[in-house]
Parts: sequence; structure tokens; C-alpha cells
Amino acid sequence: MSQPIRVLLVDDQPMIRTGFRLILEAEQDIVVVGESADGAQGVDDTRALQPDIVLMDIRMPRLDGVEATRLIAASGSASRIIILTTFDLDAHVVDALRAGASGFLVKDGPAESLVDAIRTVAAGEAVLSPRITQRLLDRFSRLAPAEPVRVPPSLDALTARQLDVLRALARGLSNAEIARELHVGETTVKTHIGHIFEKYGLRDRVQAVILAYDTGLASPTADR
Repeated sequence: MSQPIRVLLVDDQPMIRTGFRLILEAEQDIVVVGESADGAQGVDDTRALQPDIVLMDIRMPRLDGVEATRLIAASGSASRIIILTTFDLDAHVVDALRAGASGFLVKDGPAESLVDAIRTVAAGEAVLSPRITQRLLDRFSRLAPAEPVRVPPSLDALTARQLDVLRALARGLSNAEIARELHVGETTVKTHIGHIFEKYGLRDRVQAVILAYDTGLASPTADR
């Protein structure tokens, strides 16, 4: 039997932490290893406990979830972070994703979505709702230059096919959808994605999407 997924809860509301603990401890493959009452404590507890997953509230006293995420990611920790927010259009969610979070969840979502998200992120994938993806695209759309997009020099380490895959990732396509569009197998798509992650030190698809828009490879207005 594989080791359980170790989770740290970071939220300034004790009742929220208790509710999450009750949900997660009902699962045989998940164990809650600790609770933190604010972002600063969350950073310290992540360093001490080395959880697989950190459930991080975005709005907390002392140190908010964005800065706590940034500090954890900068430390080189292998812990992966899922941002928790009350509002799915929280303006700070995009900043948290940029800081290194592997996804986000709305607190009032169904219990099964919390459990599924933890398993998904622990398996190396990312969790991002369609609406937050649209917000991400909208933000980059406002910042995007009007001139035609060219392959930036910063992406010259990628092959032409890897650039195609990265563009498709930025459009939110799944591996199966990318495979169909490019007329290749899903295994080939996974290999290309793995090479992209390796070349640019990316941890998941969220960071790949941000890379595509940061470098100007993908254009939100052109993709719609």
C-alpha cells in the first residue's frame, strides 16, 4: 500500500480547518499532518513537516497566502500548494498562481472536489477551474501587445512541436485534446510536456500557461 498524502491546513479560521480535517481524515489515502493559523506559521510548518500538499487560504493576517506561497516555492520545497479562496474571482488568485501555487479551490465547493484536488495535485497535475482560467486569460489580454506574436528568444530551447504543445496548454486543452489536434499519441504529448517542464523548471501546467503568456507566445485575444 502506498504512503498516504500528507496535508497541511493553513487558514486563520479554526472552524474552517476543523471542517477540512473532518473531510480529509475520512479518506484512507490522506492524512492531515498539521494546522497553521496564518501564512507565517504556514511557511514555518511547511519547512518543519514537509507535507505533500499545503491547503493555503489566500487572505490571512500577518502573512497572506500569496506571499506565503512565494516563500515556500522560493525555498525549493517539494510541497505543492492549493490556494483556498471564498470568491472564485478573487483578484489575488492569479498572483498566487504566479507565486507557485498548483491550483485553487473555492471554499464553498463540494467536499469531493477538495479530496479530488488533493489527489490530482499530489499526482503532479494542477487544479484550475474554468472561470479562473478565463480570469488568467483576461488579465494577460489586457497586458498583451497589439503586434503579432513571435516566438520569443526566451523559448528558443523548445522545438517547433514543443511550442505547439505549449500553445495548446495555454488554451487549456487536455492531453487527449492536444493529441487529437496535433495528430499524435497521448504518450507523445506527455513526453513533450515533460521536456517543456524540464527545460524551464516548471512544476505543472499552471506554470506552463503562465510561461506562455508571460513570454507572449500565446495571445488571449487570438485564442478566443
